[in-house]
Parts: sequence; C-alpha cells; structure tokens
Amino acid sequence: MALSQWLMIMILFIHSSSSGRLLWKMKVHVHEVQEQRAREHLKLHSASMEQAFEGNMEQPLDHFNHHKNSTFTQRFFVNKVYWKCPHGPVFLYIGGEGPLTQFSVLAGHHVSMAKKHGALLVALEHRFYGQSIVPGGLEIQNLQYLSSQQALADLAAFHLHISEKFSLTCWNIWISFGGSYAGALSAWFRGKFPHLVFGAVASSAPVQAKLDFSAYNTVVGHSLLDESVGGSDKCVEAVREAFSVVEAALFGGNETQVGKDFDCCETPKSPEDRTELLQVLADIFLGTVQYNEEVGPLTVAYLCDIMTNQSDEGAYRRLVKLTKIYLHTLGHTPCLDVSRGETISELNRTSDSGIPGYRQWFYQTCSEFGFYQTCEDASCPFSRRLTLQTQTQLCPLLFNIPQSTLPANIHFTNQYYGGEEPRTQQVLYVNGDIDPWMALSIVRNGTSDDHRAILIHSSAHCADMNPATTRDRPSLTHARQEIERCVSVWLKRAELEHRI
Repeated sequence: MALSQWLMIMILFIHSSSSGRLLWKMKVHVHEVQEQRAREHLKLHSASMEQAFEGNMEQPLDHFNHHKNSTFTQRFFVNKVYWKCPHGPVFLYIGGEGPLTQFSVLAGHHVSMAKKHGALLVALEHRFYGQSIVPGGLEIQNLQYLSSQQALADLAAFHLHISEKFSLTCWNIWISFGGSYAGALSAWFRGKFPHLVFGAVASSAPVQAKLDFSAYNTVVGHSLLDESVGGSDKCVEAVREAFSVVEAALFGGNETQVGKDFDCCETPKSPEDRTELLQVLADIFLGTVQYNEEVGPLTVAYLCDIMTNQSDEGAYRRLVKLTKIYLHTLGHTPCLDVSRGETISELNRTSDSGIPGYRQWFYQTCSEFGFYQTCEDASCPFSRRLTLQTQTQLCPLLFNIPQSTLPANIHFTNQYYGGEEPRTQQVLYVNGDIDPWMALSIVRNGTSDDHRAILIHSSAHCADMNPATTRDRPSLTHARQEIERCVSVWLKRAELEHRI
C-alpha cells in the first residue's frame, strides 16, 4: 500500500470522543475504512457478511416514566454462525457515540473469541445515534432522553428481547464488550445489572467523569516524550516552540500570513477563529498519539521525525509541513476550516445530516461527562488558549445548560457510577499506556473479587479490540491472550455456579 493511502487511513481512524470539529469530520470516513478492511478480512477467511442480520426493536423513550408511552426504534445486529445452540454464551457488543454496522458482530477480537467459545454475537446501537434516532430527536426537548442511564436501560430491555427471540435461559452466559464511552457502558452495565451480564470487558473506558480533562493533554505530552514509541525531549520542545510562534503571530497582528501558511479556508480574524486554528493544529497531535501504530506509518515516531528535522528551518515551518501532509492526505479537504461560527452552526443542526453524532455527543459532555480537553496547565505542550471556558460556553448557547450546573452534572455521574472507584465486579479494564483516555479509566487491579486491569505497554486507544495482525507489538498480543484467559475463566466459573 502506498504511503499516502496509509496516511489517509491513519487520519480517518480517529475516535469520536476527541474534541475539535476536524476530528469529527475525519470520523465520518472511518467507518468506510474499517468496513473495507473487515470485508477483506471476511473474504480472506471465507466468511460472508450474510452471517449477520439486522433487526429493530421498539424502546421506551423514557424508561423511568411509565406514564409516558412514547417509543423509538432501536437498531441491533446478530451473528449466530458460531453459536452452540442452545446453551452457548452470548457476547454483547455495545454501541457508543456513533453509527453501528454489521461489522460489530463480524470482525474484532470479541468475534474471534466468540468462535472459540461458540457464542451468539449481538450488538445494540446507542439511542440517538446512527439509525436509532427519534424523529426530531436532536431537538433540545428530546435530547433530555439521551443519557447513559437510559442507554443502560436500553441494554436491559435488549437482553430480554434477545432472550425471548432465541429462547435463552440462565445457562446462556452473557459477556459484554465495549470501547471508550461504550467501554464505560460495558463496565456500568455489569455494575448496575449483574444478574444480566456475568462479566464485562471495558477497553479504554473513561469511567470517571471529569469537567476539566487537562490530564488528556498531559498524557499526550508524556507520550510525545516516550522513546519506546519514537518520542523525545527534542520533539516536545519543537512542538512547544511551534505553538508558541503560531500563537504569537496570530495574536500579534500577523493572522493573514498565518492563515496563508496553514492553508486556512479564510483568514482567522476573530479571537475565536484564531483559537479554533490552535485547536485544529493540536488535534493533529492528539489523533496521532491516541491511535499510534494502529494504522499506517503516521505515528508518534513519524510525527516527531518531522518536528525535529533540522533540514526544515524552525519549528513553525515544520508544523506547517506537518499540517500540509494532513491536508494532502485528506484529499477532499482543500483548506483548513478554522471558523468558530461554522462549528457552532454544525452543533446547532437538529438532524444527523451534518457530522454524524457531533451534536449528540457534545450534549452528553454538557449533561453528564465533561471530558473537555484543556491546555491551561504547564504540562500541556500546546496553546494555553485552549481553555475550559472556550468549550463550556457552548453548553448554554446550544442546549440551555448553564455553565454553573456543569460541576453538579459531572458530580452526579460519578456518584451514580462510582467515579474513579467504580462499583463493579468481574470487569476487565484494558488500557494502552500512551492512550490519553487511560487517565480516566482503571489501570490498577482491585481485590480478588473486584475488577482486574491490563495496562498495555506502548499501546493506544482501543487497540486490543481490533483483529490481530502481524504488525502488533508483543505487549498487545500478550494483552489479548490475557483477555481471552479472563473471559474463559468467567465462562467456566459461571458454568460451575449454575451446576451448584
């Protein structure tokens, strides 16, 4: 595969939890790339997409108000080709903040484990995402029904629906899987409904809500220092210098030249547009670190090679070069969109015709999680203008959620689920040690009856969930083996408990 093709894949492989409209635009394309790779994988292994079938079920719009009769249609997928009927286990793949496809039950590490254990594969799309959106559902009055609590109740109802559809009994042991936000849902589903799911794998799961998620950029900075993945002191120094020069030029009267240098769609004249440009430039580093070595050569090592290349004069020029590489590999993006007004316009769309999931997820950050990736502390290698205020000021503007209520919203989430000490047992938390989201996950083992944790050296966001490849680091291969052992132990334990 050509370098430009690999770079394109890397650019697209960005998780939706990241801030910045640029990353969300990239996410629109990631499904196409992943699906193409899954198709090739299925062809290679003589498997067919017809193994999966799509279904729909009616869900209450509000599980917690029995006087309200409104419902919506929720999409799910099933793959029963590996299922050892009637007593084989059930592997539940939980959808997160984006559309779900049939590949949720056709490809991935959980699918390879399902083949080994004879499991029925099922997956549920998250409410208000993909095709599971209430008509007019993105209007403010309906978004109140978009929450993790409602999503867990959806999963409980889905458990009953599948159990009735396939005549399941207590002998059919359920194990849940999820990554990132869906990883947190996987852990919380086990915590809140332990009678429905026996064990849960939670990959890169931010189970602690955090208003000011400054630790995200702190971990990014540390990862850019990490020599095991190609980082260095010189790299971080160059990044700091580059952002310092860009910021000084932007707010020192040279915004026209900066706009030309970085191929901006329009000159960033307002302070808000200049800050938007700084966020876009930071997103280049965030995306590269978060998914390091997952696809193609655009890695921390490659990025740092560019930023420390002495043949290019000055850190500013190296950052310009790096940005042009991104624009070139995106192809369909002729210029860098840095309009704050356009961001607000996109977030105000009340249909999912714009950037899928963008408005919904921002609502959840305001109402439940925070997760605002700020750069106000000294450890952040980017611009100090990426503040909490620049992000949270959109909550009242878009959703009528006052900024003053955000701390209480985050506090409730942590009280409800346990925060950094989640009320979970038989949950396996899996994280990569260069993944910025590990800062809000569980990276240490609990007691013998509590949760377990796997921290994968030099690994990135949700890497363990992907199918194994020959390019995988030994640490990632070992982690998948540990996950398989843990799932096997749960299934044997469940079988013994039922016999007793």
